[in-house]
Amino acid sequence: MSHFEILARNGSTMEVHSAHDSESGLRAMIAIHDTRLGPAVGGARVRAYGCEDEALEDVVRLARAMTAKAALAGLPHGGGKAVIWVDPSRPPPDRETLFRAFGRFVDTLNGRYLTCEDSGTSPTDIDVVRSVTRHCLGASKEMGGSGDPSPFTALGVRRGIEACAHVVMGRDDLQGLHVAIQGVGNVGMHLARELFDAGCRLTIADADEARALRVARETGAEIVSAGEILGVECDVLAPCALGGVISDATVDRLRCRMIAGGANNQLASKEMGQLLQDRGVFYAPDYAINAGGLINVAQEWKGYDAHEARQKTLLIYNTIAEIARRSLRTWTPPAEIAERMVEEALLRVGVPQPFASSLPIFSSPTPSFSRGTAV
Repeated sequence: MSHFEILARNGSTMEVHSAHDSESGLRAMIAIHDTRLGPAVGGARVRAYGCEDEALEDVVRLARAMTAKAALAGLPHGGGKAVIWVDPSRPPPDRETLFRAFGRFVDTLNGRYLTCEDSGTSPTDIDVVRSVTRHCLGASKEMGGSGDPSPFTALGVRRGIEACAHVVMGRDDLQGLHVAIQGVGNVGMHLARELFDAGCRLTIADADEARALRVARETGAEIVSAGEILGVECDVLAPCALGGVISDATVDRLRCRMIAGGANNQLASKEMGQLLQDRGVFYAPDYAINAGGLINVAQEWKGYDAHEARQKTLLIYNTIAEIARRSLRTWTPPAEIAERMVEEALLRVGVPQPFASSLPIFSSPTPSFSRGTAV
C-alpha cells in the first residue's frame, strides 16, 4: 500500500511530517489530522516498528483518534500524534540527545502541533523537549507542567465505567462489579485503585509479574496470565495495554458484558464494533472514555488548574452515558454513535482549512536534521 493510500484511508485531510537526525539517531513522524478546533495535540510514542509503513499507519490512525478525543471532550484542540521509531538491534540512543532533536522537530511546526507524553515517553522526556520548544504539554511539575497524566486517564475511565453500569446495566453504583484489567502499568494501576475504592472485584494481568503482584496486594485483585485475561468471565473488560486487542483472533474468547478501558485503538478493525454489538457486548469507544489524560495536559495550554482539569474529566460520564443511550435507542454500535458526535462537533466550526500554504515544507534546524512533509 502506498503512503498516500494510508493517508487517505485515515481521513479526508491528513498531514504528515517526517524527520531524521543522524547525530541523535532520531527517526520520527508527526501527523496532523485536523486543526479546526485549535492547534493539534497528541502524544509522542516511542516504539520499534517493523517497517516505515507500519510507523506511518500508526501515527495517522492515532492522530485521527486524537481529533475525535479532543472534540468529544469539548477541548479547543485538533488531533495530532508523533512516533519516534527506535531500532532494537542497535544500541539505544542517548535519551536526552534524542528528545532534544525531537523538540527541534516539533518547533518547526510553529505551534500547530503540541506534543506530550505517550507510550514509551515520560514527563522527564517532555522536560527535555520543553528545553528547546514551548510547543509541548505535560512536563514534570518541577518544570511547571502538570506531570503524569495517568491518574486523570484512570479517573475518566472509572467515570465511563460508572456511566456504562448505569445506562447499560441499570446499576446505581459499582459495588461488586467484576472488572478484568488487561495491563496494570501507569493507567491500569491507577484504574485498579479507583475501582477498588468503588467496591469492584478485580482480576488483573500484566507482563510484569512484580507489578501485578504490587497491584494485587493493594486491591485484593486475582492475578491471571496475559493469555487468560481476555477470557475471564466478568462484567467489564478494561484493556489498558496496547491497541488492537479485540480482533478476529480474540473476539470469540470474550466473556464480558462490556468493554471499557484506557488503551487506544482497542478494536483491530471497524468491523469489530458491529460484531460486538451483534453479540450484545457494549463497547465504550476508547477515545471517548480515555480522554482524561488529554483533558489534564490540555489545561496547561491556557494555564494549568488541577481542580478544573479534574472537574472536566468527571464529565466523561456524561459523554459515555449519551453514547450508550443513543446506541441502545437505535441499536447502533457505540463507535458509530461516537463518530457522529465528533462530526457534529466539527461541523459546528466549519470545513478543514488547507495546510500546506502556511507550512515551512522543508527546513533544517541543524545541518544534520532533515525533514519532509506529505499532505
